[in-house]
Amino acid sequence: MNPSTLIGIVVSALLMGVILFFAADDPKLYLDWPSLAIVLGGTVAATFLSYPLRDVMRIFGLFRTVLRDEHLDTQNDINELVQIAKIWVHGDPHAVEQALASVSNPFLRTGVQLMIDRVPEQDILDLLQWRISRLRTREAAEAQLFRLMANYAPAFGMLGTLVGLVNVMGNMGNGNMQAFGGNLALALMTTLYGILLSNLLFRPVAVKLERRTEQRLILMNMVLQGISMMCAKSSPTLMRETLKSFVAHYENEIFDASVPKHSSADAAPSSKG
Repeated sequence: MNPSTLIGIVVSALLMGVILFFAADDPKLYLDWPSLAIVLGGTVAATFLSYPLRDVMRIFGLFRTVLRDEHLDTQNDINELVQIAKIWVHGDPHAVEQALASVSNPFLRTGVQLMIDRVPEQDILDLLQWRISRLRTREAAEAQLFRLMANYAPAFGMLGTLVGLVNVMGNMGNGNMQAFGGNLALALMTTLYGILLSNLLFRPVAVKLERRTEQRLILMNMVLQGISMMCAKSSPTLMRETLKSFVAHYENEIFDASVPKHSSADAAPSSKG
C-alpha cells in the first residue's frame, strides 16, 4: 500500500475515534443510516447523471490505484535511454533492437522502435506528444470525477439538513420530542457526513490522482526529450545530464552540502609577516 495513503487512513481513523469516544456522550448517535443514505445516494445519483456509465464504473479501480504503492523508476529509464543511445551513436540498429528487448517502459520502447524503423523524427515526436496529451486528458478527467463528487457530497448534506429542518418545523406543535430529536439529528448528521466524505475521501483521492499524473507526465516528457536527442545523435553524457534535470527536485547546482565549508578566516591569506 502507498505509505502516505496508509498514514492518512490511520490518522483519519484516529481522529474519528477521538471524536466519538472522547467528545461524544453516546458514539452511536453519530451513526445515522438515513443521513448516510441521503448523502451517498445523492452523490452517486448525481455522478451517474454527470458521467457515462463506463467512467463511473472505473471509480473502484481508481481507488485501488490510490492505495497501491506505484513507484516510477526514473533513474532506470535514464540508464536504459543512455545505454541505448551509446549503441545508437555507433549506428547499429540490430544491437539497439536487442537492447530494446529488456526495456520495461512501453512508451520508451515505442519511441526507440520507431527510430529503428527509420520513421522521420518529427513524426515520432508528434506521435509521442499525442500519447502524452491523451494520458493527460484521460487522467485529468478521472481526477475531476472525484472533485465533482467532493462538491456533490456537501450539497446533498445540505439537502438532508433542509429535509430534517422541514420535518422539525412540521412537528413543532405535536410535543413529540423523540420525533423532534430524530429530525434534528437527520438535519445535522447529513451535513457532517457530506463534509467528511468530501474532505476525507473524495478530494484527497482527486489530489492523489493529480499528483500521480504530474509524475507520469514528467517521466514521459523526459523520455520524449531522450528520443529527440537520440534522433540528433547527441552525446550520451549530455543526454544523461539533460534527462536528470527533468527529475531533479531540490538538487543544489552550486553547493554540495556533503563537502565541509571552509570559514572565511581559514580561506583568507594571513597578513602577518
